[in-house]
Amino acid sequence: MKIGMIVEMLRKPLREALKTAAEMGVSGVQIYAVYGTDHNLMEMSDDEVRDLKKYCDSLGLTVSAVCCDLGGHGFADAAGNPERIAKTKKIIDKAALLDTHVLTTHIGVVPADPSNPRYPVMVEAMRECGEYALAHDMVMAIETGPEPAKTLKRFLSDINCKGCGINLDPANLAMVCKDDPAQAVLTLAGNIVHTHAKDGVNLRDCDPEIVYGAFADGGFAKMVEEGGAFFQEVPLGTGDVDWDAYLSALKEIGYDGYLTIEREVGADPKADIAMAIEFLKARI
Repeated sequence: MKIGMIVEMLRKPLREALKTAAEMGVSGVQIYAVYGTDHNLMEMSDDEVRDLKKYCDSLGLTVSAVCCDLGGHGFADAAGNPERIAKTKKIIDKAALLDTHVLTTHIGVVPADPSNPRYPVMVEAMRECGEYALAHDMVMAIETGPEPAKTLKRFLSDINCKGCGINLDPANLAMVCKDDPAQAVLTLAGNIVHTHAKDGVNLRDCDPEIVYGAFADGGFAKMVEEGGAFFQEVPLGTGDVDWDAYLSALKEIGYDGYLTIEREVGADPKADIAMAIEFLKARI
């Protein structure tokens, strides 16, 4: 397995962050397609994206994945899906110029019950995006989080498209739905094309539908203020993820891709990422 990072976690302008990532010793980076006012792949010309790829090459960095999160309720919003799908396809076109083969995204909460009317809406949207990704030698990788692995396994089976896979984030599983990340690896074996290296703790039971709905609607901060935090991201190795079991499971299924460090909070993300790099180096 190889070690990478989400480059935006360094909280620097993109090219400065890429240079820092290379200096820190990772070989791969995940890049957000849209990140605040810093960069937007959809608004960059093809030549500008190619130039970004050349810059990554000059630093010895592989673009392990592009994150195409577009906010809101993901593909659960039938009315908004045509626009979201069109934007996703445009991101795929740009990502192809970076020579990446993985696009990661949060798609909204997949219902546990396939009879939920939202379920087929999400299946169809992901199938369309997955088929387009596959035509560009890519996989649309659903990031784990609001639903247990067994729900995602059935969802992928119903999509029935080789262009759809999994970006396994162990912290999201442990923090939100208290699903065992190591068992999730075994459940989703054959579908995992990318992983995040992140840790966290579950502080109290929560309904992912409510929590992720609040995220999408912008009301999560108020929910936490009124009732207290549900979960907390923490430095790698200090949370609920059993890293020995998790990494062992990845080795068992033959995963040899990236462990991409994600550190969304904390006063000194560079220091936390540096610690995470050493933590992973000692275990892979």
